[in-house]
Amino acid sequence: METAAFVIAGAALVYWLVITLYAGITADFAWIWIACALYFGGIGLLIRNFHRMPGHIATACGAAAAVLTAAAAALFVYFGAQVFSGMSAQAEGDLDYVIVLGAQVRGTTASRALTHRLRRAIACAEQMPDAVLVLSGGQGDGEDISEAECMRRWLTEQGVDPERLVLEDRSVSTRENLVFSDQLTGCGSARTGIVSNNFHIYRAVGLARKLGYAHPEGIAASSDAVMQVHFVVREIFALAKEKLMGHI
Repeated sequence: METAAFVIAGAALVYWLVITLYAGITADFAWIWIACALYFGGIGLLIRNFHRMPGHIATACGAAAAVLTAAAAALFVYFGAQVFSGMSAQAEGDLDYVIVLGAQVRGTTASRALTHRLRRAIACAEQMPDAVLVLSGGQGDGEDISEAECMRRWLTEQGVDPERLVLEDRSVSTRENLVFSDQLTGCGSARTGIVSNNFHIYRAVGLARKLGYAHPEGIAASSDAVMQVHFVVREIFALAKEKLMGHI
């Protein structure tokens, strides 16, 4: 167990270094891997020094660590299973609307995550020639234009008819994406697909249903291979928060 704890701690630290070098020091939620390394490193040290501690303290620390680890593992399995359940979602038949959820824009350039979504949006546009594409995303820190405008430029450069595009450029969260898109187009009462990266689909569709969307369907885009584990872990926390707040 001691060796396993130190191996997990080392793996978490290495992965933090990988995603930091790959995505930058400001990578969202990257601190979780440092926290994981410290936790499991602490568990390893606890096991190593267990026999040196007074009996009652050793018993209390061991029990607390076991309960905390088991509870965390159970929650990760529970929420993780839900995240994974949406990762292969694809819409069936024609849709009236396809909402493309925004993601980070670096200046005026689409991030890797957003580019994956846009590629999937093009496939939807080709497969469903009558569907209206709702590009949803406001302007955040470090973004020179709104995510919706970035998506519009990218898609029109790839030959998508601009007449098919509706821009929703106020939202700053997934929930707002869905609320404002419906206010703008009435897509909540129609057959509507929701394009996002695969790890995000379960939560996005769950939010849409809670908001009263009649026929929301997830459309999973691929995700960055290097960041995938990080994105899934981050999404598990985001899903737990949404459920705690009653949004799903």
